Amino acid sequence: MRLIPSILILSAAWLVAQSSLVRAEAVPLDTNALATLAVQDHGRKKPFTTFAREILLTMSGTSSLPLENADGTPVLDDDKNPIKLTPEQVMLDLWFKPEGWDEKPAIMLNFLALKKQFGLPEDRKLFTYKELVSQPALMDLLDQAQKLRQADKVDSLTSIQKEAEHLGERLRLFQDCVNGQKQMIVPNPTTEGGRWSAIQDVSANFKMWPATKEDARLNNGPVADDAVQKFTAWEGAYRADNVAQFNTMTPQVVETLRLLAPQFYPATTTLQFEHHYMTLHPFRWAWIVYLFAILALLLTAIWARKIGYRLTWTLVLVGLGFEVYGLACRVIISGRPPVTNMYETVIWVSFVGMVFASILEAVYRKRYFFYAGIPASVLTLIIADSQPTILDASINPLTAVLRNNMWLTIHVLTIVSSYAAFVLTAALGHIALTMSLWGKRYAKPMAEVQFFIYRAMQIGVLLLAAGTILGGVWANYSWGRFWGWDPKETWALVTLLCYLAVLHGRLAGWWGGFGLAIGAVACLLSVVMSWYGVNFVLGKGLHSYGFGTGGFSYVAVFAGFEVAFVAFVLAWNRKYGVLRKPSAARPSGKALASTSA
Repeated sequence: MRLIPSILILSAAWLVAQSSLVRAEAVPLDTNALATLAVQDHGRKKPFTTFAREILLTMSGTSSLPLENADGTPVLDDDKNPIKLTPEQVMLDLWFKPEGWDEKPAIMLNFLALKKQFGLPEDRKLFTYKELVSQPALMDLLDQAQKLRQADKVDSLTSIQKEAEHLGERLRLFQDCVNGQKQMIVPNPTTEGGRWSAIQDVSANFKMWPATKEDARLNNGPVADDAVQKFTAWEGAYRADNVAQFNTMTPQVVETLRLLAPQFYPATTTLQFEHHYMTLHPFRWAWIVYLFAILALLLTAIWARKIGYRLTWTLVLVGLGFEVYGLACRVIISGRPPVTNMYETVIWVSFVGMVFASILEAVYRKRYFFYAGIPASVLTLIIADSQPTILDASINPLTAVLRNNMWLTIHVLTIVSSYAAFVLTAALGHIALTMSLWGKRYAKPMAEVQFFIYRAMQIGVLLLAAGTILGGVWANYSWGRFWGWDPKETWALVTLLCYLAVLHGRLAGWWGGFGLAIGAVACLLSVVMSWYGVNFVLGKGLHSYGFGTGGFSYVAVFAGFEVAFVAFVLAWNRKYGVLRKPSAARPSGKALASTSA
């Protein structure tokens, strides 16, 4: 009986200790503190959190890495749940605990021809470093590609050789992360734009850098040595799985690194602002809000129209607010207009398309611009949000030819804004053509939508013509010639001529509103070729800063669907609809003008 109180006390103490241990093991990484650690990557100083996310997307094609065994089965925790690592955990593991990572599937290979050539499972996307680096066929392909590049025969590279090069880059990225050479966290104390160093090079580099009166103390060694000591203790805490101590030491490590070059180290508020943008995902919130907007519009098409219309306007303005905030964040972070890569042009098209739709809807108040603009915006934003390996959202410095914010703003924004107008035009075209399948039942609203197509197409043609001319002026300023039949220039002209032909045919009376709707949908394919095809399919020309890879199958499916849709509507209307009545299909230009007025 005397032992019972002692046993109860010891049991309680043991339970408290166990609960404390569980809480200690459950302590998450302090990403807010990690965000204040600056890393130099691709010529830019960015938060460690951004750096880790971009590295993982490049290497693995995902924003979180499910741990898998070599046979593809998931690694489970003690509770039998699949383990998923955040980008910060993956990067810190590769950096501080790389043992065994060469046997974990972490490197993306999604090109079917390469998988077949290597004899790898075709249903897998992630592979281990060991099973990829041991492929003799990969080394042969990399050697062939290198010889072609050295011989200046880049155009002769096959798709499988290009994909092998991309895989080689991912393997080198893995090696650099494991060796610590990719984590450039030590600032250059002599110049703002100078190259930063890895932590293992800090002592040697600071002894080599010339001393100045202001920064003589840096070359004496104490500050650099303190940074190394703090970093070593920080690394030790992570290797010991002491997350609480690691979190506590993170600000100390950042501060010692900042002291190495306080005048050149990014401000804490700057780094945290970028981290805030990366974790907020404003464009994801935008398409979610837009999705609710189109649902509100559709559900109130018959009942409670006034309330539903006001709710739709409210949600559209909220969605536009998220897009404005996201674009403003990118401008503040990068210091340039947000239209320098495919990802940024996609989100810009979504934003400007909704601006055009909102303005025209405010003028005409017929709902059709929302019916067309909101789904188009949702689709483009979902594509941008769900395809990070194709549409790279990274914020990187500009290439030399683009380092003119005036021309970049005027030319590129004008061209991409015309794409937004044409996407809106095509969406209205789909609505009009769908109405035509019911013949006279929707004759009046179909005529209204056809007139709206005309108005939206006029905006697009005006912007595209102005942007093409301004592009020639910029080309003359940068390359010394106004026009050179570069693929990008050529397809911009082809796109402009396609839409001009549609408008001219409408004014000349060659076709009426139905033909205009057909042209609105069909001509969008020329926009896709100019926007995507030149950069991602042809991959040639002076506009090489916009080139990329991937997504061809999706675009091919979209183009096939559009062609099939137009063919079906034409066949249906030839048999049942407006094409059976030539007088209805070809009214005079004067009659159309009076009807539109």
